[in-house]
Amino acid sequence: MSGSFNIDQVNDHDYRMRTDTEGQTFESLFRMSPDLVEKLGLPDAEEKTIVEATAQFLSQHQSVREFPPLIDLENILATYDQYPQQLRELLAAEH
Repeated sequence: MSGSFNIDQVNDHDYRMRTDTEGQTFESLFRMSPDLVEKLGLPDAEEKTIVEATAQFLSQHQSVREFPPLIDLENILATYDQYPQQLRELLAAEH
């Protein structure tokens, strides 16, 4: 991952993502359900790592300027068929 995303845990399964692009700061709240890690087939992955990889995944499909204020990872899973596989690939590339 590029490291251009700053991820901070807000509460149990919510994470704030910030990034600077074109001289502006963009921010979105990423929300995970407690069982999403299992649904993605990543039982050993940390939520924060999954959020960072998801931000990277989404940035390959749209500009961070277009990220909505709230991103529910369950919706990403339902919208992008390739999300679980590409997420695993992004995480594997980090190791």
